[in-house]
Amino acid sequence: MSKVWLITGSASGIGKGIAHAALAAGDQVVATDLDLARLHDVFGACGDQVLSLHLDIRDQAQAHAAVSACIARFGRLDVLVNNAGYGQFGPFEEIDADAVERQFATNVLGTFNVTRAALPTLREQRSGHILNMSSNGGFKGVAGASMYSASKFALEGFSESLAQEIASLGIRLTVVEPGAFRTDFLDPRALKLASGSIPDYDDYRANALAVFAARNHQQPGDPARLGNALVRLVNEPVPPLRFIAGADALSVVNAKLAAVAKETAAWLELSLSTDFPTHQEPTA
Repeated sequence: MSKVWLITGSASGIGKGIAHAALAAGDQVVATDLDLARLHDVFGACGDQVLSLHLDIRDQAQAHAAVSACIARFGRLDVLVNNAGYGQFGPFEEIDADAVERQFATNVLGTFNVTRAALPTLREQRSGHILNMSSNGGFKGVAGASMYSASKFALEGFSESLAQEIASLGIRLTVVEPGAFRTDFLDPRALKLASGSIPDYDDYRANALAVFAARNHQQPGDPARLGNALVRLVNEPVPPLRFIAGADALSVVNAKLAAVAKETAAWLELSLSTDFPTHQEPTA
């Protein structure tokens, strides 16, 4: 049986790759993005298999309208992909408060808006699968991307908790942790950099920009292959809570797991010392 997908941030990059993989599998797609004209350019030849919608995920009313349009057109919703988002980069001290709020308004609160809009339909169906797109930066903090990592850490905590709340309702959730994928994420026109400039960070900032330039469009991850993997994943009888995408992401996750295990063992005695004694000394 074909599935109906609603994918945010579908006009380019990973969202576009997921949408094309779903369409190739014979599924229907509600493709949403801030740039409706670009959506029409990407999916205009797909006919009735695609419904393209403008969606600013920061707007609760637009999120509910997108889900309603999905149901009106296709009659159901099977897979929600919370993909829309961006990365705020730069040393924390150089990022102003407004930029921090925008990062969380999109990556975290925007995901909340779309998920909240979709859940009543998924509950009524007693079926569905939510894919929350995180990052390896949501599993291990990244220097120079503290706000991006913070937003993705928030998304991961939300996802792990929500998965438990909705499991008995027949709704599955997977948080996806991609490594570096070959998209426009690191393009100069797409990068969101700190507005401040503190001399103590000059060398760090210059090195980071050099790394971005060297990696741009050289990333090892293929959005099309990730899309194919996620189409397979949502058809698995027992999908994972966490899916790590790419050899680089696997390396990051395995290194952190090993470091946490080593540190935990080193401080085990002190950790245990904070509990009340398990055996009270006999009183005289």
